[in-house]
Amino acid sequence: MNARDMHAEMARWIENVTEPDLAAELSRMKEAVETGDESAFTDAFFQDLSFGTAGLRGTLGAGTNRMNIYTVGRATQGFADYLNAHFKNPSVAIARDSRNNGELFVRTAAAIFAANGVHAYVYPRISPVPTLSWAVRDLGCSGGVCVTASHNPAAYNGYKAYGPDGCQITSEAAAAISAAIESTDIFSGVKSVDFDAALAKGDVTWIDDAVLERYYDAVLSKSVSNLSADEVAKAPLKLVYSPLNGTGLVPVTTVLERAGVTDITVVPEQRDPDGDFPTCPYPNPEIREAMQKGIELCERVHPDLLLATDPDADRVGVAVKDGEDYLLLTGNEMGVLLLDYICRMRAERGENLAEKVAVTTIVSSAMVDALAAKYGFELRRCLTGFKYIGDIITELADEGQADRFIFGFEESYGYLSGDHVRDKDAVNASLLICQMAQSYKLQGKNLADAMRDLYAEHGYWLNRTVSVSYPGAEGAAAMAAIMERLRAKAPSEVAGLAVESVVDYEDAGTGLPPANVVEFRLAGGNKAIVRPSGTEPKIKLYVFAKDDTREGAEALLDSIETAGRKLLA
Repeated sequence: MNARDMHAEMARWIENVTEPDLAAELSRMKEAVETGDESAFTDAFFQDLSFGTAGLRGTLGAGTNRMNIYTVGRATQGFADYLNAHFKNPSVAIARDSRNNGELFVRTAAAIFAANGVHAYVYPRISPVPTLSWAVRDLGCSGGVCVTASHNPAAYNGYKAYGPDGCQITSEAAAAISAAIESTDIFSGVKSVDFDAALAKGDVTWIDDAVLERYYDAVLSKSVSNLSADEVAKAPLKLVYSPLNGTGLVPVTTVLERAGVTDITVVPEQRDPDGDFPTCPYPNPEIREAMQKGIELCERVHPDLLLATDPDADRVGVAVKDGEDYLLLTGNEMGVLLLDYICRMRAERGENLAEKVAVTTIVSSAMVDALAAKYGFELRRCLTGFKYIGDIITELADEGQADRFIFGFEESYGYLSGDHVRDKDAVNASLLICQMAQSYKLQGKNLADAMRDLYAEHGYWLNRTVSVSYPGAEGAAAMAAIMERLRAKAPSEVAGLAVESVVDYEDAGTGLPPANVVEFRLAGGNKAIVRPSGTEPKIKLYVFAKDDTREGAEALLDSIETAGRKLLA
């Protein structure tokens, strides 16, 4: 929007908004503008919150570029129009995590779906992303919505949209829904009814516990442990667990206890759902700050491992004692460990791994290639985002070959070992991680020891992800200019390493859907990949290095990161 349009839009919001908190925020915004401070106003109104394959995500507040009942309502009307155009008697499943305004957004969305003739099945309590993916297929829904902003700071919330296969929506569906949203007036174009009235009428239905029980059974069926009860009894696993004030507590502990992992100490400060995430500003198990309360508890109770799930329980992070400190395993390291473990367990049972398929993303560890060479499974790579892994699972299922899929992971701590859901599943991953840790414990090792063994066998394939932020109205333009420059004039070398080839994933020749990603393949098997985030105002730089020693690989990572940051300046 230009300045004139933004001011007109704010005036329209002031005239139409009835929700008290948003109305008060708009009033404060108007007063600030009148005194010459347009910063908050500009960021709130310079664009509409964009809708894509990841749905919506943004900070809570008033304005077209914010998460509120009006932007959620407009998106839901667009989604409802799409479902009515493509399905007979459409229905959706809806879930939410522990974030602020989550229940409000769920009730808003369900009431709008009901007003548009789309039956809404709603989880009555907070519930993880994988349980939403499960419910879509278990209940035979046409789509789904999970109100979540994953591991973003507390100021955020989001709206993830799913297709009938339990995957996040396709690019084609996102484009069609986005077009429907754009044709909907945010105030006059949204149909709604009273939520409680729709519930009483039967147009909205609570999802009952039987759906969750079927999900738990499905997760437990994905166990690959070959340990006997006597072996487990010899080395029972001791666990410290944190749900990071999110949704993981009940499903993770339920599944683990049913699998025999009963010595679980929950981090008390992070046990209960809390959308303010008071112990850490960024509830992301990838970072030490989020894990710190758990590490402090570990120093007192001395478990075999610390496990933490993010607020919507689709990602899981792990730390283990290593010398005098606790080591946080990276998402790539855990993906490699789990894939190696799954392959060994299946091979021990006599399965032919040449018939199996593992999936990872273009920005995940290249060490997986070494595992594919060792075990003989088919490795497929896809674009960043677990929806693309889910798409491959769906393709296999449509071909009657769902049992070929054994594991999928992405570097950002997302894992899945079965076709029961089509999104990353921290409940499923927590089970596998604990069973793997128990297996290594019987060998006198922890997961840090196991990872060192894999490095010794295959070499040090190290990775690093760097995020560079470009906030505000100017950020989007800056990000676009950087990507255009990298395509127009690719560097001939990065950190003194020759650029042997450049892969532009916007081109059709990659065999993957077009994506705003540029990969620089460097001498020695090293590489750097650049892509704008689809949900946040930042560009991500993925750095890959390989060497026979950790010191050599880390030095290469540092050099490539430094050079890569200069490319993004």
